[in-house]
Amino acid sequence: MKGSLVVRPAVEADVDNICNLLNEYAWEKLLLKRTREDILEKLKNFQVGETEGQFAGCVALRDFGDDLYEIRSLAVCREYSNRGFGSSLVSGAIDKLRKSVRPVRVFALTYRADFFCRMGFRIVSKDLFPQKIWSDCAVCAKKDCCDETAVLMEIC
Repeated sequence: MKGSLVVRPAVEADVDNICNLLNEYAWEKLLLKRTREDILEKLKNFQVGETEGQFAGCVALRDFGDDLYEIRSLAVCREYSNRGFGSSLVSGAIDKLRKSVRPVRVFALTYRADFFCRMGFRIVSKDLFPQKIWSDCAVCAKKDCCDETAVLMEIC
């Protein structure tokens, strides 16, 4: 199908595209800034989406232990917005977790709770994720006035 998205594990050649895209959104305070070194160090956590051989977006999973994962660094290149690519990236991350032999929980902090709720997530309190609050949120410019919504999906 023309214009469909292929989701695959990220490779080193993707790092600059991932970094540039994430930092474009970080500049707008929609995502946390990520360095090239940080992305390279955590590359195994990333998946990328391609359409017709072109980089179109990315997503990462962070393992917090105790069967808790975070969907993070979800971004789609603006020229590919509103084509369902964000949903495809999240589905790819969830599919990766479904291959686990045990139940897991996956959450996200987002400005687009409606997007995640359409995919089967439910809105929950951020207080359920102290691991997140004490790591990434502690260095966020909005830490004292966070306007993101926490969403959660349980995968059996």
